Amino acid sequence: MSKTYTIAMLEGDGIGPELAVEAIKVLRKIEETSDVTFEILHGDFGGAAYFKHGQAFPEETKAICDKADAILKGPIGLSFEESKKIPIDEQPERGALLPLRRRYNTFANFRPVYLPPELAHFSPLKPHVVEGGIDIMMIRELVGGLYFGKKEVGVNAAGKRYVDEHLEYDEDQIRAIMVVAFDEAMGRSKVLTNIHKSNVLKSSVLWNEILEEVHVDYPEVEVKHVIVDAAATALVLNPRQFDTMVMENMFGDILSDLAGGILGSLGLMPSACVGPDKAYYEPSHGSAPDIAGQGIANPYSMIGSVALMLDKSFGMKEESRRVWDAMRSVFGDGVTTSDLRDPEGKFTILTTSEFGDRVVAAL
Repeated sequence: MSKTYTIAMLEGDGIGPELAVEAIKVLRKIEETSDVTFEILHGDFGGAAYFKHGQAFPEETKAICDKADAILKGPIGLSFEESKKIPIDEQPERGALLPLRRRYNTFANFRPVYLPPELAHFSPLKPHVVEGGIDIMMIRELVGGLYFGKKEVGVNAAGKRYVDEHLEYDEDQIRAIMVVAFDEAMGRSKVLTNIHKSNVLKSSVLWNEILEEVHVDYPEVEVKHVIVDAAATALVLNPRQFDTMVMENMFGDILSDLAGGILGSLGLMPSACVGPDKAYYEPSHGSAPDIAGQGIANPYSMIGSVALMLDKSFGMKEESRRVWDAMRSVFGDGVTTSDLRDPEGKFTILTTSEFGDRVVAAL
């Protein structure tokens, strides 16, 4: 009996609609080769949604997301000049992305930092540093910390403009992400690197205390503690020392973008944002309005997000693996996309749609 899954497709801004086309191509090919049907519901989200509806996360889109089994979203965001046309609280990140995370409590962010050996030439790091490839899973707490704490702006008694933003975590939030991280480590190398700043931040002191409490339930996992600034250095000098990493919200935001840099592009970093009842999947990169409509965006992160969705939301692990293998084989054929390093100019550059077509052919 065929299984049907409903997907909310939020195309987003900039290059988002172009990437969504390639994601749908892959989903339709999976339908042909598996006993499954995907019902795709489109919703406006981000800057484009504000200009159309007066809201970055319109009620119509919320209803679509509520109905869906999973959410697949493109990048959001506008140019600096376009952003100034939108009220601050309705700008895409504040008006759409944070409310999406809050609505579905998508507290666990999975960001695979993956570069197999045959693609190591894409990395700007020296060959001996990335020899053998890179395979890290970064797990970031996504709905707490500085980004979600109380915020206040104003003018103080001395007439000075000020801002007051709070970094807030409670033990339940920390424990939830630690369980996710330890479970992930158990399925990988059984080594978990904890990223913190306990020499300065009391939030990290609590973070580490809860980690030790959860660790009791996972005696097989070795835990390594690394201060966040040292971790940034280590990721560049020797990324292969890491396997599973866990970190709070802001640390994860910064380090995962650094990880995109060591791969050669954020275009190689999909992500999964998982809550207790629903998840959304998205590329880690921005909407790149400067190249929108040119057909040169790399759809790897969007198609990789499809692979994560197949695995984590639908339990289609074999189909997920096939998508990863298909993308790997495309790059293995001596081609590239315009965002990736090609110092000798020896690779054929694919357009957005050509890359998607080759993934479908490989499937």
